[in-house]
Amino acid sequence: MKARNIILLILAILIADQALKFYIKLNYYTGEEHKIIGNWFRLHFVENEGMAWGWKFGGGFGKIALTLFRLVAVIWGTFLIRDFIRKKYHKGFIVCAGLIYAGALGNLIDSMFYGLIFDISYDMQHTQFYGQVAKAFTGVHYGTFLHGRVVDMFYFPLINGIFPNWVPIWGGEEFEFFRPVFNIADASISVGIIAILLFQNKFFKNKEQKKTVTVETSTIVNDTNQIL
Repeated sequence: MKARNIILLILAILIADQALKFYIKLNYYTGEEHKIIGNWFRLHFVENEGMAWGWKFGGGFGKIALTLFRLVAVIWGTFLIRDFIRKKYHKGFIVCAGLIYAGALGNLIDSMFYGLIFDISYDMQHTQFYGQVAKAFTGVHYGTFLHGRVVDMFYFPLINGIFPNWVPIWGGEEFEFFRPVFNIADASISVGIIAILLFQNKFFKNKEQKKTVTVETSTIVNDTNQIL
């Protein structure tokens, strides 16, 4: 696979991810939700300070540590993908690596710069600022470098119900599948990882080439002589 193709893939995912995040950030207040297809596909604006899929990690210090880890991972991933291309790894594997890289870079941009780009947006609990959406590049910002929050918006509550009473611990409680709210970058990372797990045998299959050995000899081959 040519480096140009993987760069175009990464740029396409990155542009789509950032464009949608900017749209949501500038048009939705925190917690705002709109149904796109029935009840099971919604745009629901939330922000998180942690990992993909809304997972959190270690407060303020954990936020900086996670952002720096993402930065190191992206820098390392740049050289790693270049090495994959140079060594002619399986095209499918390189595409998966590109998906993971693009997703990591997309969320890294949020973590590094969104605190400096946007001012605050408020949810419905802040009655004085009900429905206020954020503005960008006004000189007022909600955070500092490395303290930006990741913007999530895709919400797929496919199944809602109540656990039967006989279910241990959760009996009688409401459940929802699929609960996490995520973004294009999260989806890109997940698709890349899942595809590698599913097709690893194909991606990493060792092709053994049988070598034919030619033996040169001056021995005359006849009925009484054999070459061993």
